Amino acid sequence: MPVFVSTDFSRCENHQARKPTNHTNHHTNTKTTEFTKTTMTTQAAQTKVLTKTTVSLAAMMFLQFMLVAVWFMQLAAYLANAEVGGVLKSVILGSMAIGSMASPIVCGLAGRYLAAQKVLAIANAATAALLLGAALFHGTPLLVGLCILLAMIAYMPTWALTSSIAMTHSDPKNFPIIRTFGTIGWVASGLFSVVALYVFDAKIDGTVIPLFCGAAIGIVAALQNLTLPDTPPSNDGSKFSVSKVLGLEAFSLLRDRNFLVFMIGSMLTAIAFALYQPYSSQFLGARGFANITVALNWGQFAEMFFMAATTVVLAKFGVKKALIFGLLAMTVRYLAFYLGDVNDMATLYYAGILLHGFIFGWFFIGGQVYTTQKAPKELVAQAQGMFAFLVWGVATLVGVFIYGTLIEKVTKPVTAGFSVVADGAAAANVAVATTAVTNWSALFLGTAIFSAVILVFFALFFKEEKQQGA
Repeated sequence: MPVFVSTDFSRCENHQARKPTNHTNHHTNTKTTEFTKTTMTTQAAQTKVLTKTTVSLAAMMFLQFMLVAVWFMQLAAYLANAEVGGVLKSVILGSMAIGSMASPIVCGLAGRYLAAQKVLAIANAATAALLLGAALFHGTPLLVGLCILLAMIAYMPTWALTSSIAMTHSDPKNFPIIRTFGTIGWVASGLFSVVALYVFDAKIDGTVIPLFCGAAIGIVAALQNLTLPDTPPSNDGSKFSVSKVLGLEAFSLLRDRNFLVFMIGSMLTAIAFALYQPYSSQFLGARGFANITVALNWGQFAEMFFMAATTVVLAKFGVKKALIFGLLAMTVRYLAFYLGDVNDMATLYYAGILLHGFIFGWFFIGGQVYTTQKAPKELVAQAQGMFAFLVWGVATLVGVFIYGTLIEKVTKPVTAGFSVVADGAAAANVAVATTAVTNWSALFLGTAIFSAVILVFFALFFKEEKQQGA
């Protein structure tokens, strides 16, 4: 080739100089290709790991909320059928609130020394064992109550643990999607009742069977937790502080008049809310509902949609209106229950149940958003801890005891009929059967009025505030 046949040494030198350049380009292209292939392989591997982790986190949420929903939603009906009443019944139904108050301490201590997924596995295994104990001790109310109380102290920290694990190993944008699987698990817990009724022709709501179901799910959840990605202990060497764990330093926020009004109103709302959360299954059981868990889970189903709208409502209308909308929904719920009970209209019961997501999303989640906005950055976590302790713990427990007492006061024995019994020349009317009947309509109407009063309280005394940094 003419290019190579030349007596011009300068050109030969130039040619020779170009040879290594071509070789270098070829070598560089090869490296680039190999790097691209390696990068694509790495990205594919990361995507595969990410997908596997996301599925694992979603399964964790699904099992965690199914575990409690399958037995707790029908607990009041079970206790009523087992003739457990008085203070013991209120303590058992208030076990979730007691567990909520103990949760920060349990998480704070355990989280300093053990990986979060191991603490979660231990908590679920303990919950399963205690639920099994409660089921086996059926007929001994005191032991049943003790087992359920301890089970909830073991279980309630898992809500914070699952959120922590999920947020550590997922993109923050994906967390709401992962958390939604918890709600799906809650709704799916109704399948146990459906299968029992339509496949085995057995009604399990209001019986001991859901406790066995909860124990079984707890074991499965504990085993699944051991497959979760590692979340190391959060011990940074600092001294453990109960005041920080319980958010006691955040109580300084109560010096702000508006925040004090908000917390007082939120605690009153939690008290009113307590008639629905633990006692609704007892009411539905008294009204002859076969699938109590399924009926109540319609509220959780609706919650998924209302929760999705919460962000939009807060942005468009502000915190105050969101809170008022939530309180209005709670007032309407209890009015629907009242009218449904007076007119024997089951449709109105379902209408009240479907408003659960409206109330929970727009009032309680809206309230947590306001708490975050109000607290200084360094106190946000403690402020949320204080909110949970006072609202879901103290106020809810007070509400459970108040309504437990009121239910007993409006429950009267009613005779089902009479027969004439002759004794020689004398005859007497003898009651055939006596049953306890609760005046639920009075409770619903009273709580609707109470909810309306709280609404007016917020409307008059709570002021809308600009977001910090706005």
